[in-house]
Amino acid sequence: MNDMTPINASQNSDGQAGLLNLSRRRFLGVSAGALVLGVALPSGAGRALAQAAAPAVVAGTRVNAYIEIRPDSTVLFRSAFIEGGQGIFTAMAQIVGEELDVDPARFVVEAAPPGPDYLLIGGFRFTGGSMSVRMSYEKMRKLGASARLMVMQAAAARMNVPVPELTTEPGRVLHAASGRALSYGELAQDAAALAVPADAPLRAKSDFRWIGKPLARLDVRDKSTGKAKYAIDLRVDGMLYAAVQHARHLGAEPHTITNEAQVLAMPGVHSVHRLPGAVGVVADSWWRARRAAESLQVTWAAAPQGTRGAMPEDYSTERHREGLKAMTGDGLEAEASGDTTKALASAKTIIEATYDAPHLAHAQLEPPSALARWNDDGTLELWAPNQAPEMFQGAAAKVAGIDPSRVIIHSPLLGGFFGRHFFYASANPFPQAILLSKAVGKPVKLVWSREEEFLRDALRPMAVARFRAGLDEKGMPVALSAIAVGEGATGRWFGRQPDKVDSSAVEGIAGKLYAIPNHRVGHIHVDDPAVIGFWRSVGHSMNDFFYETFFDEMADAGKQDPYDLRHRLLAESPRQRKLLEAVADLSGGWKRGPYQAEDGTRRARGVAMASPFGIEVATIAEVSLRGEETVVHQVWVAVDPGSIVNPAIVEAQINSAVAIGLSIALMEEVVYEEGVPRARNYDGYPILPPDRMPKVHVRIVESGAPMGGIGEPGVPGVPPAVVNALAVLTGRRARSLPLSRASLAGSI
Repeated sequence: MNDMTPINASQNSDGQAGLLNLSRRRFLGVSAGALVLGVALPSGAGRALAQAAAPAVVAGTRVNAYIEIRPDSTVLFRSAFIEGGQGIFTAMAQIVGEELDVDPARFVVEAAPPGPDYLLIGGFRFTGGSMSVRMSYEKMRKLGASARLMVMQAAAARMNVPVPELTTEPGRVLHAASGRALSYGELAQDAAALAVPADAPLRAKSDFRWIGKPLARLDVRDKSTGKAKYAIDLRVDGMLYAAVQHARHLGAEPHTITNEAQVLAMPGVHSVHRLPGAVGVVADSWWRARRAAESLQVTWAAAPQGTRGAMPEDYSTERHREGLKAMTGDGLEAEASGDTTKALASAKTIIEATYDAPHLAHAQLEPPSALARWNDDGTLELWAPNQAPEMFQGAAAKVAGIDPSRVIIHSPLLGGFFGRHFFYASANPFPQAILLSKAVGKPVKLVWSREEEFLRDALRPMAVARFRAGLDEKGMPVALSAIAVGEGATGRWFGRQPDKVDSSAVEGIAGKLYAIPNHRVGHIHVDDPAVIGFWRSVGHSMNDFFYETFFDEMADAGKQDPYDLRHRLLAESPRQRKLLEAVADLSGGWKRGPYQAEDGTRRARGVAMASPFGIEVATIAEVSLRGEETVVHQVWVAVDPGSIVNPAIVEAQINSAVAIGLSIALMEEVVYEEGVPRARNYDGYPILPPDRMPKVHVRIVESGAPMGGIGEPGVPGVPPAVVNALAVLTGRRARSLPLSRASLAGSI
């Protein structure tokens, strides 16, 4: 955070950054040596979800909740969104700095506390769904413009001149006629006393200094020098450490501990505790806590048959997959056009295929952790990596048995998002940290070992999709039926209506723009026995693989080139058609192959389209085979986000999305055997290694459409592009991921 230690950090006697007296920081107000455009948050601010919005507060409009101008004219900005490597703090500085007229490099950005000012996503707040910039762009511009006008009004009063005679340059107000100038820092106190203007003018796009430019990330230096503080780095006075051992089977509870006395006698061990579904050890260091927790000999009481949320002890991945494939019927209708049944009945050619995709772990490199402290006034203070402070506040209050207003949430820098940092109680350490801290009467930092993380992650759901298409005598698709089978993460966590389709279960199948006159998308809900959650690009991560790969099957059956068929069926969708042309041009012209590359390898290319999170993406992958191994040499991505704030961040996000897309296409899957995930660390759950990362080429096409998100859209097109290319080389269709399970031997 731009040469800052964590919120209210100080130096301990050992020279390390610590967090002291954080319960005292209950207000946004005047800080030492700085003038704050700020007000105290209302009592009870940050109540969970619908309770959080105080009627008097319109989110994103109160300058004083967001902006602090300091005497040196630097700006502290409290971001409604959490930084986790996606560059949102930099983007916020660019947007606000553009209108405030302060160089983004002069910003220090931190995560805002819970409160109604920050509920920018339809009355809620969360950093995810590639929503942060696109859902706040206009409000943040207006916020910066309002602050600039307030500073100018303060300068006009100080100089005794009309506001229209004033201009600004970065960090200063100028009066050209008299040659006088005042810095923002000099004017901050006077500006803070003014009312927020109702209608401050915005800059013309042609005058932008920073929006749309590839500015360097604000957090690069701290991350490069080790100054950046993640949850695992935080410390408070008197803190103890904790580790846990979870029940192997979800739903089981600790029954007896046969060696508790011996474990209590181990060096540094403070206490042993029974927790819901786990046992925990508190000690004076995490290493000692972990060794003790792993040494506990626990017998577990299995959950009674049929217990909600319990994992059957005979559950297996293969059995669940076959159960999904065995589901029949058309399901609830998610989308329909024309008369699909009639068109299929009269089609010249029928093509059918069933696809599946596995459970996926988040497999984040940042170890899950949480730090909890109960204060003398009965408040609970919690430092927890999160994507949704108010949601965590509500969830923590429920665990603690107190009102949400008495929970103080701190949101540290995240080591990545991926949908991992939501409020999944059984897949997150913060409930255990709260209970352990209360039990021992001291602050407790709990860190899950990698083995416990893999055992309790909230997984991407397993899914199956059944396709049936009809072609006419010219090989053109006239009908398409697609049935998605499985459970969506949105319904699991925000409530499912039995008579309505969960959009997260069908996105990437529904919403396609190809001009197939008769089509229907249905969904059959099947409960997933695992703890499921959001995963990068959510349903698109699997559903675009299903649809875009089956699209190539339709093209092949109709003796059509898959690129040409897409181009033809997008004739009435010029934005998408232009993007398809852009990715072909970026790759040097579409060629499917097989062809021989300069190094002698036999290669082919595959293409795929995706429309996730308000963005359009076209992807081409170049693939060869090395024995049984799929080698991806190059990936070309054309992306149309409508408009952008920072092209360098866009390119970085596409690169990281390609890496994750390849990882799930080639090797990632969670396999359950006898109710337990087989992999408990990266040795059993390989992720894409650096030497298998291809060269990535990115072209940004700004169409002027409404701004979309960028964190997730690069993922969905990668698996189908790779699989479509592989089919050209092998002559066979891979309909199940990952490809590491497919036998490629003897391919043509």
